[in-house]
Amino acid sequence: MAGGGRSGFLSPLGLLLLISGHVLSSVLLAQAHRLRFVTVVYRHGDRSPVRAYPKDVHQESAWPQGFGQLTQIGMRQHWDLGQALRARYKGFLNETYDRHEIYVRSTDVDRTLMSAEANLAGLYPPQGAQVFHPNISWQPIPVHTVPDSEERLLKFPILPCPKYLKLQEETRHSPEYVNKTRENVDFMQMVANNTGLSDCSLESVWSVSDILFCESRHNLSLPSWATKEVLQRLSDLKDFSFRFLFGIIEQEQKARLQGGVLVAQILKNITAAARDAANGLKFIAYSTHDTTLGALQMALDVYNGKQAPYASCHIFELYEESPGNFTVEMYFRNDSSQPPFPLTVPGCAHRCPLQRLQSLLDRVITKDWEKECQLSSPVNDTEVMVGLVACGCILFLLIILLVTVLFRQKSQTIAYQHVSDVGEEQS
Repeated sequence: MAGGGRSGFLSPLGLLLLISGHVLSSVLLAQAHRLRFVTVVYRHGDRSPVRAYPKDVHQESAWPQGFGQLTQIGMRQHWDLGQALRARYKGFLNETYDRHEIYVRSTDVDRTLMSAEANLAGLYPPQGAQVFHPNISWQPIPVHTVPDSEERLLKFPILPCPKYLKLQEETRHSPEYVNKTRENVDFMQMVANNTGLSDCSLESVWSVSDILFCESRHNLSLPSWATKEVLQRLSDLKDFSFRFLFGIIEQEQKARLQGGVLVAQILKNITAAARDAANGLKFIAYSTHDTTLGALQMALDVYNGKQAPYASCHIFELYEESPGNFTVEMYFRNDSSQPPFPLTVPGCAHRCPLQRLQSLLDRVITKDWEKECQLSSPVNDTEVMVGLVACGCILFLLIILLVTVLFRQKSQTIAYQHVSDVGEEQS
């Protein structure tokens, strides 16, 4: 009875073990699924059109800063995105700007550089000692870039690349492209007549859609022919032109030459962070274009078939689940009124193990981009063999001819008899 009565109590050692177990479980739980590294790829904000069509009444003078420039709407969009990133990574990123933990790179284009700056203004409003003027709630933060002629990471399609151009020519002969052209030939002719464009094809009509979209967004009058139905059809063709660039046929091969280049760099950065080789870097931001996001998402095979909207943002997050065990999660923010929605690479769960993700994406990563971009020789193996045999036969005949000539010369030397002409002269 005495033993049974004591069974309801823990000895001091048992109590200590129980408390230790709870503490250890709490520590492990806190360490599980710990955010370690973030990469974001975003499109610039709202802009003016990059050009006007010949008959457009709104030429470059209609836009305060001219064509292709970030508008004040676009500035606010990226300030909002910066604020959203600040809220999402509260506790992960330092409350104030720390140059060691963030790196921002942009294409060398006004609208992407300015978008990155507006984004950083929302992400890192100055506090305390970082306030350099009492009336300015902004601080300068570096945005890195390379000359446009040297850009081989963030602007697509990357050219020159002969193999990619050959794939595009093959795409133009694909059934889907041919049928799409046939279905819209009269429509595109109507657009050409009304815009004054001499070239209006599936690959160029996107610009008309873009111009009319920009004008309508900024309350500029649209021509009478640009009805709601016409605008929708133009928008659909614009989306098709993005698929033409990076898909329709040979999507994987195109990805190796285009979006896979960016995928490879992102994975390289993530892997370095997992190995603690990022030197304190926690966050990389790439300020880019709609074609960049299209190429990236086509390579990842998560593209939804629609042009990425202004200030949309593709997010990669690296988590450490346990020591040495890492996963990657992806999200896409394409609506400022909604939280980012999850993206999943086919063949893996949303919370994808890093090694599994690397294995799945290896198919779109080339080891030597310059070499793979080159066209293979049009001469096939059979032609090579025939050429070698022919050369061999000619060489053999030449050797036989040479031996024959040498043999005849030797024979003539042995048979020669000198006849003295002294006696004839004396006679």
